[in-house]
Amino acid sequence: MCGICGVVRRDGGLADAAALRRMAAALAHRGPDDEGVEVRGSAGLGHRRLSIIDLSPDGHQPMGNEDGSVRIVFNGEIYNFRELRAGLEARGHRFRSRSDTEVIVHLYEELGTDCLARLRGMFAFAIWDEPRRRLFLARDRVGKKPLYYADTPARFLFGSEIKAILAAGGVERRPDLQALSHYLTYQYVPSPWTAFAGIRRLPPAHYLLLEDDRVRIERYWRLPYLPKLQAPEEELAEELRWRLRAAVRLRLVSDVPLGAFLSGGVDSSIVVGIMSQLMDRPVETFSIGFEDRSYNELRYARIAASSFKTSSHEFEVRYEHIPDILPRVVHHFDEPFADSSAIPTYYISEIARRYVTVALSGDAGDEIFAGYRRYLARRLASYYNRLPRSLRKSLVERTVKRLPEPATYYGHSLRKKVRLFVDYASQVEEEPHISWTPFFSPIEKEKLYSSELKSHLGERRSYLEEFFEQAGSEDEVSQMMWVDLMTYLPDDILTKVDRMSMAVSLEARNPLLDHRLVEFMASVPVSLKLKGFSSKYLLKRAVEDLLPTEIMQRKKQGFVVPLASWFRKELKEFTYQALLRDAGTDYLNKEYIKTIVNEHGSGRSDHSQQIFALLSFHLWNRLIRGL
Repeated sequence: MCGICGVVRRDGGLADAAALRRMAAALAHRGPDDEGVEVRGSAGLGHRRLSIIDLSPDGHQPMGNEDGSVRIVFNGEIYNFRELRAGLEARGHRFRSRSDTEVIVHLYEELGTDCLARLRGMFAFAIWDEPRRRLFLARDRVGKKPLYYADTPARFLFGSEIKAILAAGGVERRPDLQALSHYLTYQYVPSPWTAFAGIRRLPPAHYLLLEDDRVRIERYWRLPYLPKLQAPEEELAEELRWRLRAAVRLRLVSDVPLGAFLSGGVDSSIVVGIMSQLMDRPVETFSIGFEDRSYNELRYARIAASSFKTSSHEFEVRYEHIPDILPRVVHHFDEPFADSSAIPTYYISEIARRYVTVALSGDAGDEIFAGYRRYLARRLASYYNRLPRSLRKSLVERTVKRLPEPATYYGHSLRKKVRLFVDYASQVEEEPHISWTPFFSPIEKEKLYSSELKSHLGERRSYLEEFFEQAGSEDEVSQMMWVDLMTYLPDDILTKVDRMSMAVSLEARNPLLDHRLVEFMASVPVSLKLKGFSSKYLLKRAVEDLLPTEIMQRKKQGFVVPLASWFRKELKEFTYQALLRDAGTDYLNKEYIKTIVNEHGSGRSDHSQQIFALLSFHLWNRLIRGL
């Protein structure tokens, strides 16, 4: 796992080595083991290395082919590199290292951009093809590894993180107001936008070519949801078992110590369970908890750790950590990010890095196997909305609206679940292209936005609408799963894991996102993923002999932080200071923010997620202004 960066001058002049060194230095946390900066005429490549495979100096980057005419900087892991290397050597290619990076260079020599179809793993890389004067950037199929770029009249810049591009100089720190509006809807800035007007994110499963002074971006992989497999249920479960085991086995290849994140949920427990079968020593596992028992998953993590006889390590996140960690979190994301689970993700990564350099995780199980409650809610909403409007209004909605608002964001309150569902079903009826209730609704945004921000935002269709149209599936649950896989997963979940793990120089690997496993599950009928009220049905069938009963039967619990109570009690003064007393912003209405904070503090409503989103925005705004 590494950090990459580079620059190509438009006028053909010599690339600036000093700017490259600044860019690489900004990524030092991603690669503390080695640095490489190289200028070849108008192009320059930079690299920071976290040594995982081939720890020798032979793994130094930038790396090239036999005559040095094709050079690469690479971030990620190619799990089938030994198989690819054997074929390349048989066809006459000569290798200087044992690394997976060198395989990509020679594969590109043979296949050009078609080399991407042969790669199995997580990656973001840049190849400078000197004879063709071509820059080739690529990002893996589901977006595990990040890649940003800025296309200016003088230079084309790219990097693993936005901070690398800003370190080069010459790129204005001007906010992209449309992107910030998306952020306040979805809790993250979606691709290809970033929070900066002049910087863009290369979407997953895409490559970029800069050639003849022209930029071209192409998609190279699409997830097919049709046709569906017609095999018996047990046969599909057996196939899934085999694919899960193969995906984990591939990700155990490492020349450094590795372990796993363990929440005690189904997905992370599957990964750890298979690891325990494949490894000849106890798995090092890492778990996070909270003092508030309703948020604490440590009980289940301990059950899994005991069942698989792991060497377990735990950490408890407390409210005292928040004022200190939030600025660091915003610094590593480079833009507002409102998924509060980034906080425990940072701490679990920090604890893991004390023992290992690589950690496997169970991320993406909900998107692949239909684990989110919203998938069931979407199906139920279709049935609910078939009732006559008058019946819904008189028998259901009037009763629900009288129910008092529960005081906590997370929990098992039937009142809150019913209220959320009715609101969601009403929104689905008006706008089918939504995944779940937005953080700030259009009505709330009208109150929150300043007149300046409103003047910059015109009427636009939902950013998700285009993805729903491309979903290529006949049922609404599969459509939602596809949209989540293309948007929420890479731009929220995988961004969170990448930034928080790389902040402490830890490599995170995702077996459940092996693209062959993902493609297989896309071909499984949705009736075997969400069966009745049972989510992840086929997955649980496939691993019923692996997991403890308590893990299999537990209710789903997200990686949620007890913000609601903290913002009312321990962090109340911190919140007031940050949002109501510090210097404000030109983009948001401070009076409406005061209403939100006061309503939450009084217990009348739960605005904890909105407050966290505003805190992240506030800290980012201060960061880019140099305050």
